[in-house]
Amino acid sequence: QMQLDESGGGLVQAGDSLRLSCEASGRYFSRHSMAWFRQAPGKEREFVATIIGSGARTSYADSVKGRFTISRDNAKNTVYLQMNSLKPEDTAVYYCAATIWQDTTSLSSVYNYWGQGTQVTVSS
Repeated sequence: QMQLDESGGGLVQAGDSLRLSCEASGRYFSRHSMAWFRQAPGKEREFVATIIGSGARTSYADSVKGRFTISRDNAKNTVYLQMNSLKPEDTAVYYCAATIWQDTTSLSSVYNYWGQGTQVTVSS
């Protein structure tokens, strides 16, 4: 069993940066691929970024490629999402997710564990 706790959300202006963190409790964090998803009001949850257990491979949604960076510190059981050049359309609740599958998948159904989410609001 794994519990995920996101933090770092907030209200920023367009062009600003934020770093989200997701701390995992439970065993074998390094054996899990981790991902960030987001859900804007009135929209479906969408994939943002993922990183495999070793950190050697990552994948991003086209909408955030070049602006967001996912990373992890297995010694701290934590995954991060560095978000730069934020846009109003990045406004959403951001969720951390984990899966034992060692691949960079964007399919939400693959992820077994989810956090409660952290709100990111970008004003224009």
